Amino acid sequence: MALFFYKWTTLFLLPFVTLGSVSKTSALAKAPHPFYVSVTEINQNSSAKTLEISCKFFTEDFEQAIEKAYKAQLDISLAKDKGSFDKFIPDYISKHLSLVVDGKQATLSYVGFEKEKESVYVYFEVSNISAVKNMSAVNSLLHDFINQQINIMHVTIGGKRQSTKLDYPQTKAAFGF
Repeated sequence: MALFFYKWTTLFLLPFVTLGSVSKTSALAKAPHPFYVSVTEINQNSSAKTLEISCKFFTEDFEQAIEKAYKAQLDISLAKDKGSFDKFIPDYISKHLSLVVDGKQATLSYVGFEKEKESVYVYFEVSNISAVKNMSAVNSLLHDFINQQINIMHVTIGGKRQSTKLDYPQTKAAFGF
């Protein structure tokens, strides 16, 4: 009985045990996690006539995708790398996220990014949007990083929220309001 209890607690508690401080480049820090998910929120601000867009990623996944795409060693939490991220993020996102609003290609304007614990948020805005009847999106964010990527999209227009989940390799979504 004691042996069973020991094996069970070891298997159950092992994933929760931390092994002290781990550097970013260690093998443990680069270990895969069970889910690869991004969340893109698109909200209409009717008073400003804009679409406000935020994309949330796991920090490590987003850093690695940017490093791979631009062949650069970067750390999003370091002030010295902020300029590089401000240059690479809008370019990367424009290659992997596009919106068509009522038949017209939307231009995403970069607002900035922020790191919060294990997540990074990137912000964009689309101007001159007074109303939205239909929106289509192509979202391949982090597909170039891992083929297990799941991209969740939430779109809120006129108080109505619609959501979809895009499992790799699916990239296209459509919303009607």
